[in-house]
Amino acid sequence: MGCGCAKKDLSDEQKKVLQAMAACEGPCAAKDVAAATGLDAKMVSSKITDLKKKGYVDSPVRCKYGITAEGLAVMND
Repeated sequence: MGCGCAKKDLSDEQKKVLQAMAACEGPCAAKDVAAATGLDAKMVSSKITDLKKKGYVDSPVRCKYGITAEGLAVMND
């Protein structure tokens, strides 16, 4: 039993969110991620919450999100 943090445990939507965040120059808003991925804004917010719990996303500025080193690492595995 692992912690459930492996890349294979990420949904397609979570992968898209991480990819969009990696492409941002800095912290980006959920609406920016939604526009970049074509996903519904509410779904993006939900995925960001899940990814924050896993440590792949942080929120350095209120209502803005960025990918963490762990998030980048899981994308590159």
